[in-house]
Amino acid sequence: MEVVLTGIKPTGQPGMLHIGNYVGAMKPAVAASKNESAHSYFFLADYHAIGGDADAMAHSTLEIAASWLAVGLDPSRVMLYRQSDIPEIPELAWILHSVTAKGLMNRAHAYKAAVAENEATPGRDPDQAIMMTLYSYPILMAADILMFKAAKVPVGRDQKQHVEMARDIAQRFNHHFGETFVLPDAVIGDNIATLPGLDGRKMSKSYGNVIPLFAGEKQLRKLIMKIKTNSLEPGQPKDPNDSALYDVYRAFATEAEVSAVRARYAEGIGWGDMKQLLFERINAEIAPARAEYERLVANPREIEDVLRHGAEKARAVSRPFLAEIRDKVGIRPLAR
Repeated sequence: MEVVLTGIKPTGQPGMLHIGNYVGAMKPAVAASKNESAHSYFFLADYHAIGGDADAMAHSTLEIAASWLAVGLDPSRVMLYRQSDIPEIPELAWILHSVTAKGLMNRAHAYKAAVAENEATPGRDPDQAIMMTLYSYPILMAADILMFKAAKVPVGRDQKQHVEMARDIAQRFNHHFGETFVLPDAVIGDNIATLPGLDGRKMSKSYGNVIPLFAGEKQLRKLIMKIKTNSLEPGQPKDPNDSALYDVYRAFATEAEVSAVRARYAEGIGWGDMKQLLFERINAEIAPARAEYERLVANPREIEDVLRHGAEKARAVSRPFLAEIRDKVGIRPLAR
């Protein structure tokens, strides 16, 4: 069966997930994981997050694992593991270094952006403060993907190049050592729901306009009441296609609920009433997941056990495959 692989990087930012992440990525990914015709792999990319605040990164790993479990990801149906629990991945990353040209890494967008920033600052060396973790990031990501023969890798547009690099690296390895790796394809979610934030712009932590996924009821209602609207009074017809409130509501509601709300916009629903309606709809969907998230965060041992068990299942795949790869590159017993 086709393998679909998704990595989630624990950035160390508390409460990093918001309702935009939920409707745009988490909810569809959980639904897709129930597809019987594919194997779904989900991993916490903690090696990729090394370099910041260590305690914050560790807590972020806990929060993200709890979040995905709380919204319905079933570890009995998918491979859910922590990257650092699979020692075969960094070993494969080193092996892949042997078939990766420096010129390919020089073209990585993140590295080029860091160099450009240094060059724009008088007196700086082009490579000042650029760590090898940034420079070699695409190789480790290639190991994440190629280790489990992932054919499809759902990513944002900013990560598309890394999947293409993984494909290039796999092709070069296959050319030198024989058919080994599946060539992965990036899956770009062009139809992913993008929610407006409190100020009407795209919901993003960088804009400071997000609604945290597991905000408590009081905080959730308070934030929804801050969503930007126009000055139309109650009773005046309103255009749902020019309303952040409607866009957010539509991402959570059924077709029948959306149709009913469009009719109320035509009738001139007041913004306060619409905000209350939106709060009730979001809270009804999120409340059970919020309660489960809070329970899980308070019981980290339970999450640790889930991740350890997931690592055992994943290593049942990675150990024999790495043994095959080692043999191909010449790392073999001297006598069989």
